[in-house]
Amino acid sequence: MQQKYDVLIIGCGVGGLYTALNLPEDMSVLMVTKQEDTKSNSSLAQGGVAAVLSFDDDSFELHIEDTLVAGKRVNDIQAVKVLVSEGPDDVRKIMSMGVDFDKNPDGTPQKTLEGGHSRRRIVHHKDTTGAEIVNKLLLKVREKKNVTLEENTMAVSLERVSHGFRADFIQNGEYVSVFASYCVLATGGIGRVYKYTTNPSVATGDGIRLAYELGATIKDLHYVQFHPTAFNSEGREQFLISEAVRGEGAYLLNCKKERFMHRYDERLELAPRDVVSNAIIMESRRTGSNSFYLDITYKDADFVKKRFPGIYAGCLEKGVDITKDLIPIFPCQHYLMGGIDVNLNSRTSIDRLYAVGECSHTGVHGANRLASNSLLEALVFGRRAAEDITVRNKTHKSVETQEFHRDYTGAPLPKGIRTEIRTIMQRAYFVMPDLAAVRSGRKRVESILKRLKTGKFAVTPDYCEALSLATVAYIILREVDEE
Repeated sequence: MQQKYDVLIIGCGVGGLYTALNLPEDMSVLMVTKQEDTKSNSSLAQGGVAAVLSFDDDSFELHIEDTLVAGKRVNDIQAVKVLVSEGPDDVRKIMSMGVDFDKNPDGTPQKTLEGGHSRRRIVHHKDTTGAEIVNKLLLKVREKKNVTLEENTMAVSLERVSHGFRADFIQNGEYVSVFASYCVLATGGIGRVYKYTTNPSVATGDGIRLAYELGATIKDLHYVQFHPTAFNSEGREQFLISEAVRGEGAYLLNCKKERFMHRYDERLELAPRDVVSNAIIMESRRTGSNSFYLDITYKDADFVKKRFPGIYAGCLEKGVDITKDLIPIFPCQHYLMGGIDVNLNSRTSIDRLYAVGECSHTGVHGANRLASNSLLEALVFGRRAAEDITVRNKTHKSVETQEFHRDYTGAPLPKGIRTEIRTIMQRAYFVMPDLAAVRSGRKRVESILKRLKTGKFAVTPDYCEALSLATVAYIILREVDEE
């Protein structure tokens, strides 16, 4: 790994990969990911990509309206228009790169329906769309001679230097420094700040912490989405049951095996995610039970297995045959709508610093993300970041390297800090906030954050993640407390 690059991309999901693929060949690019290159929120995305690819019975206006309705109309309307109008071309572009969406007999992309959508406009690859996109984009990135991709490289710190940034990393136990003229944060979500989440272990909000420490504007971090249908089981990482299952007709049932959504919303099972999650919590209070189910057993078994092979196999491992059995579900943390505030070109408030994907706040999602708009956002605003960097690089000076010497030694991280943060967040801000727990939790998390920053602890991956989780939890609870 050399010391100096034109562009540093931290994160290896769809946002980071697509940014790299849209940068010119004459720019040197370093991509780093803290674990394997396929471990990201993007890789776990099941549903698909929402895009108006034809105007037979759909329109940009309908997609915009669905996005605004789901987002409580606090979305950035200009960002939504960019997303919806430019997104189809990016979807076509990744198809030309080899991304294989399911097709109809006539060769056109097969479209499904999900909650909050008024039309079938979601293209997909079975129920593993994110993995398909990540794997195909990774192949293209590895073909680019100007891009270096480093795995198992944990970001420790990011700071401004003359004409760019210096980033410190822990790579295979060694501390390394990199200088770059531009930095793109593509670090994904914050799911591991909760006790239960659909996110993988890498989702600890590192990019948000790095941006916050630099003084970048962080906006609406309390806009956290809780997916209504995660497989209800023990364990920190919950297996997601895609919204597309309800899109294909699955029913939600309470502890009495009765449908209940009619009590809460006329859109029934196809209401937006936050509405369904709230309904489940209200129904649990009404019935005194946390037992809820998803039922798609009335559908043809071969159709279900073919349409949802990943979910079928994943549930089977847990002893549930979804063609015959009810699927036990309950809401859990899934997605972040807020994040590092950016403009329409993915620029943050810090010069030369960009953010794309889930760690960013473009404003497209408002207070609640419409299903399958996330991969689309990563594509559109990843490309826009690359285009903006390309134009600016023609006149900007290159980063200047400087000598730094830091002591990363210190005391071991005390056990239980991350567990305590997760317990606080689960109690204080899950679906419906408990304001008393929010206030007491904010004070405790603030104390933890101060201890981590002022104590002389060894800078290890565990320490960095604990610092990220404490930072994220503090910002979320502060926003909720002051709202």
